[in-house]
Amino acid sequence: MPKIINYKKSDYNGGSQNWDIGQDKNGNLYFANTSGLIQFNGTSWSISSIPNETVRSLKIDASGKIYVGGYNEFGYYATNEKGKLIYHSLTHLIGQNSKNIIDFVWKTHIVNGAVFFQTFYKTYIYKDGKVEILEAPNRFQFSFVVNNTLYFQDIVQGLLEYTNGKLIPLKGTEIFNSTEVWGLLPFQDNQLLVVTQDNGLFISDSNGVKPWLCEANDFIVANNSLGGRILADKFIVLNSVLDGIIICDLNGKIIQHINNRKGLQNNTALSSFIDNSSNLWLGLDNGICFINENSPFSYLGTSYGLGAVYGSAVFEGNLYVATNQGVFKHDWKKTFKEESFKFLEGTTGQAWNIQEFDGELFCSHNRGLFLISGGKQGRFLDNKRGYLNVKKIPGRPGFLIASNYHGFAILEKTAAGWQFRNQIDGFNISDSKFTTDGVNVWLRKGSVYRLKLSNDLRNFTTISTYTSPGGKLKDIQSVQDINGAVYFQSDNRFFIYEPVKDQFVEDKKMTALFKNVPKIRYCFQDNKGNIGYFFGKSSMGMLIKMPDGNYRNVQSPFSSLTGNMVYFFESVNTVDNSNIFIGVTEGLVHYNPQLQNIYPQKPNAFIRSFTFSGDTLITGNLKAVKEVHLSYKANNVKFTFSSPIYDNPENILFSYKLEGFEDKWSAWTKNPVKEYTNLREGDYRMQLRVMDSFGKISDPDVISFTIAPPFYRHPLAYLAYILLIAFSVYYIRRRIKVKIRKNKYYETLEQRRLYLERETKIKQEQLELEKEIERLKNEQLKVKILTKDKELVSNSLQVVKKNKMLNGIIHKMKDLETESMDDATKQRFNRVYKTIVKELNTDKSWNNLEKHIRNVHFDFLKRLKDKFPAITPREMDLATYLLMNMSTKEIAEIMNISDGGVELARYRLRKKLNLTRKDNLTGFLMNI
Repeated sequence: MPKIINYKKSDYNGGSQNWDIGQDKNGNLYFANTSGLIQFNGTSWSISSIPNETVRSLKIDASGKIYVGGYNEFGYYATNEKGKLIYHSLTHLIGQNSKNIIDFVWKTHIVNGAVFFQTFYKTYIYKDGKVEILEAPNRFQFSFVVNNTLYFQDIVQGLLEYTNGKLIPLKGTEIFNSTEVWGLLPFQDNQLLVVTQDNGLFISDSNGVKPWLCEANDFIVANNSLGGRILADKFIVLNSVLDGIIICDLNGKIIQHINNRKGLQNNTALSSFIDNSSNLWLGLDNGICFINENSPFSYLGTSYGLGAVYGSAVFEGNLYVATNQGVFKHDWKKTFKEESFKFLEGTTGQAWNIQEFDGELFCSHNRGLFLISGGKQGRFLDNKRGYLNVKKIPGRPGFLIASNYHGFAILEKTAAGWQFRNQIDGFNISDSKFTTDGVNVWLRKGSVYRLKLSNDLRNFTTISTYTSPGGKLKDIQSVQDINGAVYFQSDNRFFIYEPVKDQFVEDKKMTALFKNVPKIRYCFQDNKGNIGYFFGKSSMGMLIKMPDGNYRNVQSPFSSLTGNMVYFFESVNTVDNSNIFIGVTEGLVHYNPQLQNIYPQKPNAFIRSFTFSGDTLITGNLKAVKEVHLSYKANNVKFTFSSPIYDNPENILFSYKLEGFEDKWSAWTKNPVKEYTNLREGDYRMQLRVMDSFGKISDPDVISFTIAPPFYRHPLAYLAYILLIAFSVYYIRRRIKVKIRKNKYYETLEQRRLYLERETKIKQEQLELEKEIERLKNEQLKVKILTKDKELVSNSLQVVKKNKMLNGIIHKMKDLETESMDDATKQRFNRVYKTIVKELNTDKSWNNLEKHIRNVHFDFLKRLKDKFPAITPREMDLATYLLMNMSTKEIAEIMNISDGGVELARYRLRKKLNLTRKDNLTGFLMNI
């Protein structure tokens, strides 16, 4: 079974039925669908409508025009200057009245430059801008082109050959009047193969018509046919109504039968088409199907009853397959058909491997190790433990070593055949990927174990472990047997073990083989000397051994198997150079390396569309793309990519480079879209490459475009800038000169103004200076006055003291007895007394002092009275004395009270002034 890819109507967003298929020179596919014309470029789908929507037939000419026929409509699609498919109706050439009776255009053909649109009653022939009408003799059924000759089926006259504008009946074809001919194919010896809907297959030649009795004919009679195609000039594809399609050889032997159970999404094939890669497309009654006939791989999947495959072998004319369900077989000489694998009774369960040794077939099974002979399960060699793998022991003929669930066992060939001899003691860990050099058993389980066999093969005498082959390598990633030697692999470097030195030595020649190979997990050698290897999670490659002894690396074809192989239990069985079987999770894959060269050297890359500023060029539809000129506003661009690779579309990779923006090609990506934003003005070249699943890289597809600079960076703008700058320089120089003159005038005025201001300022400063001098003089005067006041008070106090003294003298003189004095003394006494009294009576210095003090401190006393109206004159005098910083003793003398009286007066004054004990009385008075 080839690979099958189904496309549902939800994938292409069209109708369910697909009546015809075509392909243009770029590899794009077109489908005549009930909803219009569908285009598929390998990456994306698009649909174009015609009047009345349904497209029933199509043909593409050498210029790329797509001629289509529908209901009461026919014409052609051509691309406009932007690459968009535009429909051009031709029905106006036959008149409006005739247009309404066209009916369905069932077939469209291009022969000798003329386009034929065939309906049941007429065929419209378009050539040189005109339409001619070919009337049906009775009623056309269908029409066909074989070897550039046009044939019609008439319901009365049979098959008719169209030659020079005339319809010529073919001999004996009237037998088809009771059926519908759905296919007319070129056959051997210039014969025609006639495919009828329900009467089978016939051969037509110049002698008449005869049935083609073969296996394919029986199928068509049973399932009805809807036409067919010739595949690779040696196979015939026949569509059926009821059971999919068959592919038979030129003898009518069915090679493949593909139906719903084999993976076809619908059993009714309305149309079939062979593309330019010799792959098969089917237009189904519900959907579209791609069948990869041109592939070195074919699939024997679940429809054959196979599950996950762990091993295979060809033995005694049968292909045996070990699966997770048990062992199956198929006759090696018979064609592989549905349900043709037969299950071996008694093998139910996990079968890990199947191998041939010395003419015996061994099956390693979950239930033990048994032989297969005569196409049936044979005897068990050991049914006590499950087995994983069996290998020969170099230098020990007649012995085999097998890995099982409990370690390793030895098998011995005796006169009675192969027998289980013993379980090897000393080690109970095993794996399917072990190997032996005859002396040691090598096993990788995290570390690598070297298990030295005893001479009698009954136990392991020495167990050693190794974590690295040495140097900077961290670990040993696999152990394998190649060309009779055990190799230890780490990062694609291969080493052999030197037992004398107990160390690993690199094999440079072996390492060189894997120089350009991805880092592998494990490798093996098949019976033809080819070296297979596995890398990644589930990817495979193979070094094919050439006749000259060199190796050819084949990796890309196996990419279609990536992710499908049974991880860690990969199985590859090389039967011969044309038959390699690979186990996968859903069956068995057959690989034929001889078919590898049929693939084209390079895929084709297409920049499918180019979008900018709300506009799109569908460049994939254009023959050539002229350089595109964009405004600066359109500097955000978008590209979509495609490649007409249909066999493994999931493995198509794109790489692009926008010259003028980036220097390196991008990394390979599956994303078929790339956007660039805010590109600067300049010339750009968008280049696209495609890599297919076989590792082949296309030539680049290129689109050149230019982004104009913004108006402010346009060359004319720069010229304008230069002129503007020149004018600005001229204008500025002129303005500067004018300004200099003005500045000189204004400078003169300014100097005048400054002179006047300076003069005014000087006068003002002089005035202020005079005022300051006056103020200072006043302050000095005040200071002098205060000083004089102080002196006055001091002098007044001296006078007071003097008066007190004089009063004391007077009082004492009054106490003297003047009677006892003589007259002269008495006279002198009276004279002194009167003088003292006169002095006291005439001394008014105290009153003058009080008056003077009140005058000097008039303002202070006024403010004090205004602020404290209840204050008495006596208290105001005390406040004045305190303000003058007079001592308590001086105040007591002036006020003629005791020192205690002064303190009491001070206390009363503080209460009048609402002061606390903490408040300074003198300071408070000075702040009034």
